[in-house]
Amino acid sequence: MSLFKSVATFGGLTFISRITGFLRDMVLANFLGAGAMADAFVVAFKLPNLFRSLFAEGAFTSAFVPLFSQKLVSDGKKKSIFFAAQAMAVLTLIVGLFVILFELLMPYVVTVLAPGFHDDAGKIELATQLCRITFPFLLLVAIVSFQGGILNSFEKFAAPATAPIILNLTMIFAAFVFVPFLPTAAHGIALGITVAGVLEVLWLAYFLRRIDVRIHPYIHIGKIMRNPEIKTLFKRIAPGVVGAGIYQINMAVDTILVSLVGTGAISWLYYANRLQQLPLGVVGAAISVALLPILSKAIKNGDNALAKYNQDKAVEYGLLLSVPAAVLLIVLAHPIVALLFQHGKFLATDATKTAYAVIAYSVGLPLYVITKSLMPNFFARGDTVTPVKYSAVVFVTNFTCNVILMQWFGHVGIAAATTIAAFVSFAQYLHGLKKRGYWQFSRNLLKQAGKIIFISIATGIAVWLLQNTMFSWMLSHGKIGLLMGLGVIGAFALAIFLLLAKICRVINFNDIMNLLRRKHG
Repeated sequence: MSLFKSVATFGGLTFISRITGFLRDMVLANFLGAGAMADAFVVAFKLPNLFRSLFAEGAFTSAFVPLFSQKLVSDGKKKSIFFAAQAMAVLTLIVGLFVILFELLMPYVVTVLAPGFHDDAGKIELATQLCRITFPFLLLVAIVSFQGGILNSFEKFAAPATAPIILNLTMIFAAFVFVPFLPTAAHGIALGITVAGVLEVLWLAYFLRRIDVRIHPYIHIGKIMRNPEIKTLFKRIAPGVVGAGIYQINMAVDTILVSLVGTGAISWLYYANRLQQLPLGVVGAAISVALLPILSKAIKNGDNALAKYNQDKAVEYGLLLSVPAAVLLIVLAHPIVALLFQHGKFLATDATKTAYAVIAYSVGLPLYVITKSLMPNFFARGDTVTPVKYSAVVFVTNFTCNVILMQWFGHVGIAAATTIAAFVSFAQYLHGLKKRGYWQFSRNLLKQAGKIIFISIATGIAVWLLQNTMFSWMLSHGKIGLLMGLGVIGAFALAIFLLLAKICRVINFNDIMNLLRRKHG
């Protein structure tokens, strides 16, 4: 499967996942608002996800997928699956013990994670209860990520990309079914998170069986740890764990600091980040997931030209999809937030506060996407140490900027610090790849990037002018006005962007039509 098809498959389904995610967040905003209960729930929702990169998509998967993909090429399917079974046994044991430990220490964990709750005993108690309900999701999602890594190595990207849809739909279901029987709406939705984890594991197990991959329990941990391949895996995981740990500390620091800003700030940043995650998740994650096994196999076969070609395409696709998305989020932040979240307990003032954070996040969005496309170049070569060093620099940058900017700009300063850190991260990866001779921007790619930035800004200016003439009307007609107005503006933006892309030769429409004809022919 080509990189384009892999990205399109994973990205398309991830897009559907993000849409269901917005439906979920609309339900959350309606049931929870942006007050004390919402803040406690967001902390509970974030807690398992803080460690997700440590045990799931981050350190473990980045080390496991290249080894598994290369083993498929050299040793065949049977031996690769046995190696996967051993790796999964170790993962389950470590994460399981970690979850038990945190369940026992949860009151202290919540106090550390959200010190701003300290003066409100009820808020601390509620957050502790919710975290104990949601934290088992960490073990379940670690297994899901492991299953997804195996499927991706077999170039089966659809099933792993649909798994998050289960989480979103289950949380929506929980809001209407579980909530009436539990103390608060937050308790019911929190229970839905853990139930969704169980469903995701069963979902991917079904697709693994379809390609005749059965991961049987392997309990001989002593034998596993003597396996030289498992030792190699853990040598690669170790720096990744440190790097992911730095990233998660970064996330935790953001939560700690924003809890000090005041009631509602955690929720404002959460909803703003959710908007940023639509293009970041659809484009950045899709490119990163699709590129890693493709690069690993190309490097294993010594085909450096193919590796460079796929890296070029990954960066080009990332720019083409993320730059216009960032520009539109900046220009349309307020009406988008008002349409999606301003109802029920989520007030107009909450929408305004959230929109400011969306703008601050969006400036750095393309850099995050491109950085995600550059990371696999290190992981595919077994270099998990260099990204750790980069993560440490990003952490120091983000923390320093957080402390400085939050003094003047509150929660918006914390979002701006994230964007500054994105610039630093991108610069490090770009310099590191060029220095090692792995990859660098070619003249043609730089030219293409310049065109994409130009037509995106031009589209943004046109959209801004149109929005200024329609904004008052949109607000005065409520949700229907916002929906109709954004629909008109969206169609206008797409038309302008495609016209400019055609004039500047940014997109080859003939290639796209040929691809569609082959697909349906």
